[in-house]
Amino acid sequence: MLDGGPTGGHVLRRAIGSQRRRLAGASLLGMTHQACEAMVPVVIGVIIDEAVATGSSGALLRWLVVLAVLFFVLSTCYRTAARITDGASEHAAHRIRLELGARVLHPRGGADAGRLPGALTAIATGDAKRVGAVASALPYAMSAVAGLAISAVTLLRISVPLGLLILLGVPPLLWLGHRISRPLERRSEAEQEHAAHASGVAADLVAGLRVLKGIGAEPAAVSRYRRTSQDSLSAALRAARSRAWHAGAVLCLTGIFIAVIGLVGAHLAIRGSISVGDLVAAVGLAQFLLGPFQLLTYVSAEFAQGRASAGRIAEVLASPPAVPEGSDTPAHPVAGRLRLRGVTHGALRGVDLDIARGDFVGVVAKDPAAATDLLLCLGRERDPDEGAVELDGVSLASLDPDAVRGAILVAHHDADLFESTLLDNVRAGTDSDTADIEPALKASAADDVARALPEGVDTMLTERGRSLSGGQRQRVALARALAADPPVLVVHDPTTAVDTVTESRIAARLKELRRDRTTVLVTTSPALLAVTDRVVVLDDGAVTADGRHPDLVATDEAYRSVVLA
Repeated sequence: MLDGGPTGGHVLRRAIGSQRRRLAGASLLGMTHQACEAMVPVVIGVIIDEAVATGSSGALLRWLVVLAVLFFVLSTCYRTAARITDGASEHAAHRIRLELGARVLHPRGGADAGRLPGALTAIATGDAKRVGAVASALPYAMSAVAGLAISAVTLLRISVPLGLLILLGVPPLLWLGHRISRPLERRSEAEQEHAAHASGVAADLVAGLRVLKGIGAEPAAVSRYRRTSQDSLSAALRAARSRAWHAGAVLCLTGIFIAVIGLVGAHLAIRGSISVGDLVAAVGLAQFLLGPFQLLTYVSAEFAQGRASAGRIAEVLASPPAVPEGSDTPAHPVAGRLRLRGVTHGALRGVDLDIARGDFVGVVAKDPAAATDLLLCLGRERDPDEGAVELDGVSLASLDPDAVRGAILVAHHDADLFESTLLDNVRAGTDSDTADIEPALKASAADDVARALPEGVDTMLTERGRSLSGGQRQRVALARALAADPPVLVVHDPTTAVDTVTESRIAARLKELRRDRTTVLVTTSPALLAVTDRVVVLDDGAVTADGRHPDLVATDEAYRSVVLA
């Protein structure tokens, strides 16, 4: 899925293949339904010839029973097939969502490159649903083809010209329908692209709503979303026009075809080549053909839109990974020695750094981009362009990314909380109880947050923890990182929204909790830097100073300007 990923065609085939048993059963029931429905006008024609024309009550009763049985079978088959196809559609869409989720969350990353979170959500919902709909459309296509074939055979028995008319006329009609669907496919893809982008922009704006209000940027944000939404609306309207044109054109073609069948049948009846009952059957079959042709129109539109959505899904699944796969595993147990040798990546320029086992080190970066790039390299979210990052003497580039994250936990500044209890957010999917995470809650001062909530640690938090203040969210996120108790912990600005008194308390407790465990604090907070063993200063992407916080404050003016400003 990561190397040589699937194409849109592969996505469609996998979606259909995963539901082949359900679809086979639904197709059989659908073909039975179409066969019974095609036989209804034939039976009516027989009733006219054998019962009405002869005045036979027995024949009339007998054929009415046959007609009733046909209606019972066709209605039962239709309901059952519809239930199975709907289930197949949902299962296929669910399978695709699981694949997308696994790809987005894969340790090697890369799926989110150049995509807003809302755009990925739109692909996992709208596009997955459309591809699932293709799976459900397949039995309808099989049923329609069966209906056309049965009609052709029946009309051949009634009249060879009528049967040949269907056999020779249907293939060109289907080919024209396929050609007509091409513009719909292109415009559907554009529609989904614009809709996904609009969803991404909306999610981005909602996530930063408080910041936007704080700086008075609501008008600019509204203007940005209005433009994006207008583009999405224009694309949707173009796709809607294409769908309407597609449906109308196919309906017109099928209407003309059915009218021709009726006229030929009437001409044959006038000449005496077929009976009145045969004429009724032929006209009834001609009208019945409208159903299969409408089904094929629906299937054609679903496949056109499904192909467009499958292509977008395939792009995500085939996204190149952010880092290569590693085969090695860290030493066990992990000692926690970190070495950076000539690391160049983004804003970093030849960084050399040694961090011994159990060190409590601060890193001050004048350029926020340098801090971000350092975090990406330490967590192996990106590999350095030059140089190497080593853990216990082993290059991270040779290690499996998942194993790296088990040994080195990088807690980013913008870490999100989830819509769950405070306890669930801190223990992050583990089965730890309150007693196990109590030290982490205390060290991060998140225990104060829990006491302020109505149900303590069992209080439900809203999406992204928006029911908490900024400082409370930071403390809960820090507690989550501490509760994981990794051999190496890298934390980025964990207390920027916390008051100074609480921040000083967190600094002291953090140092105590992480005793003998390697900890890197990427921050400009004087309170946190004061408890570190040493501080490394990055300026212009390179290490320019290395010493204890009090010494740097006393001797390095550039350091003072960043930390004490």
